[in-house]
Amino acid sequence: MAGNVGELGEFGLIRELTSRLPRTAAVEVGPGDVAAVVAAPDGRVVATTDVLIEGRHFRRDWSTAYDVGRKAAAQNLADVAAMGAVPTALLLGLVTPAELPATWALELMDGLRDECAVAGAAVVGGDVVRGDTVMVSITALGDLQGRRPVVRSGARPGDKIAVTGWLGWSAAGLAVLARGFRSPRAFVEAHRRPEPPYQAGPAAAQLGATSMIDISDGLVADLGHVAAASKVHLDLRAADFDVPAQMADIGQAVGVDPIVWVLSGGEDHALVATFPKEVQLPSRWRVVGEVLRPAEGGRVTVDGAPWERTAGWDHFGS
Repeated sequence: MAGNVGELGEFGLIRELTSRLPRTAAVEVGPGDVAAVVAAPDGRVVATTDVLIEGRHFRRDWSTAYDVGRKAAAQNLADVAAMGAVPTALLLGLVTPAELPATWALELMDGLRDECAVAGAAVVGGDVVRGDTVMVSITALGDLQGRRPVVRSGARPGDKIAVTGWLGWSAAGLAVLARGFRSPRAFVEAHRRPEPPYQAGPAAAQLGATSMIDISDGLVADLGHVAAASKVHLDLRAADFDVPAQMADIGQAVGVDPIVWVLSGGEDHALVATFPKEVQLPSRWRVVGEVLRPAEGGRVTVDGAPWERTAGWDHFGS
């Protein structure tokens, strides 16, 4: 095989990438034709897209190509799950310099493929073009299976707020990497390869979740979208969150209160949802707050007070 993607050429690269991909039952036509055909028995398709840029969203000296593939797939498939849907398919748009090692592109595809397998989806196609910087654009699709989508605007006063998945682990791992370390490994790996609770999304829809969102930019920031769309006041209780001992140790070492990572750290792709108070939640869900009252424009507080620390990630922030 050629040493870099330029030597492979566009069609050679596509051939090598697609040769690594299996199909699932939902894929009627996969990579290799003009376009893919994915079954949508529900009659509706959930769709979402994200772009990752080298130097902005990942670093090749911190993450392997496989890590980047797993992360790129995870953050999109989590969006599908947060709508209460089952992920079915993923498309890749890859911008790459000609000198990028061919093995990097292939390992990226392996990461995408393996994360899709965790969620029950498949990579069904995409495009590759030459550019000055590595960019990975992902589009993910999902099936609601007859359920109504769980949207941001459904939270109601009296609902309880609950989370499932890791919170603050990716931010703690990023803090470790930024200081030149590679351990504690569990937190570094959480930053490199998030583990969204995919199955919890459709299950939450079946339980009667009134609103839901995945935590990509930080819990307070993402709940802000729910509060604004639902026009309600959401209040979180700091004492109800789990702060692992190792996270507390990292916080002490770097001078950060770990609750900041829990409430403001992004890229864990955990799920936060609101449920009617009478709904009995499985143990995987942790109740951490409640919807208090209507609030024009929406409001999120922690222990009744505005959260004055970093709210979360903003792509156009400083």
